[in-house]
Amino acid sequence: MRARLGRTPAKAVSFGVPPLALDLGPVTLMIDGAMASVAASARLYDFGVAAFAVRVPAQDMAWADFTRLVNRVDIAATAAVWRELLGRMEAALGDALIRPTPVRLEEDYLIAEVEAFDAPVTAEELLARLDLVPLLSGEDRSLSAAARDGLLRQRFSYFVDDLAVITWDRAFLYEPRRDRDVADVLEMANAQLLEMRAYDELLDAELPRLRGMVEAARGGVNLLAARRYARLARRLHTLVAEVTEISERVDNALQVTEDVYLARVYAAAMELFRVASVNTAVDHKLRIIRDTYTALHSEAAGARAEALEIAILGLILLEIVLSLVRQAG
Repeated sequence: MRARLGRTPAKAVSFGVPPLALDLGPVTLMIDGAMASVAASARLYDFGVAAFAVRVPAQDMAWADFTRLVNRVDIAATAAVWRELLGRMEAALGDALIRPTPVRLEEDYLIAEVEAFDAPVTAEELLARLDLVPLLSGEDRSLSAAARDGLLRQRFSYFVDDLAVITWDRAFLYEPRRDRDVADVLEMANAQLLEMRAYDELLDAELPRLRGMVEAARGGVNLLAARRYARLARRLHTLVAEVTEISERVDNALQVTEDVYLARVYAAAMELFRVASVNTAVDHKLRIIRDTYTALHSEAAGARAEALEIAILGLILLEIVLSLVRQAG
């Protein structure tokens, strides 16, 4: 089925193409030496990202025990677990995958969500009573005041009794109404980061190869240069078009318009994840490729003009030779 945000009106927040939600069944985690079977799922975004999730339930425990459980789950969710879920997804989709890449990038994000405490509590009371820093940092040792302030800086509330505190790799959510919208927005921001990272690394690998191909195209016989330039220019144009198309789909994947609260959370997540920096790097490398394409196109046109001039001079020379032969005869 296609996922959508829960409480938010469709006109306030919209997906370009809603992600496809898949139930992957239970998966086993080793938590504190004990085997735990937990639910696993995936959401597939049309720009090429699969977001896997495992949900570990917890209830009737002290805050310190909950913090310890969260940190243990972070350790238990190893690369082997995600590879297993990836294998299940690929088996379920089969040939529906289009050009799957053998190089896979990962971004981990941990969300600790509380739906209820023993007694109703406001966001201000929660922040005053509970220490969120060990949960958000994963550290057992005490942090400096500056580090603590940094972890708690990005916090948001819509009602008096809900709270979202987000960091670059973890988030704490207090959602007594069980809304999933903030978690979904965080997932989308991570998916956008991952896709742009993939194209940043693709272009990093492509640029050195392009330099070698440009040098090879400029070498050899000039008569063949035009064809070499044109062939390489077409390749560059195809690469730029593909990356630009996917970049636009990533940028338009989630549009937050009238929901100011989710817009603030989304903007903060994009800033924390440094998505804009990766986008800038991708744009810079695309600009280099576009400039190379323009230069090659010009050189191809120049090579064709040079070949045409040589052909014309050859015809003129041939005409002169034939005229002299006729006169001598």
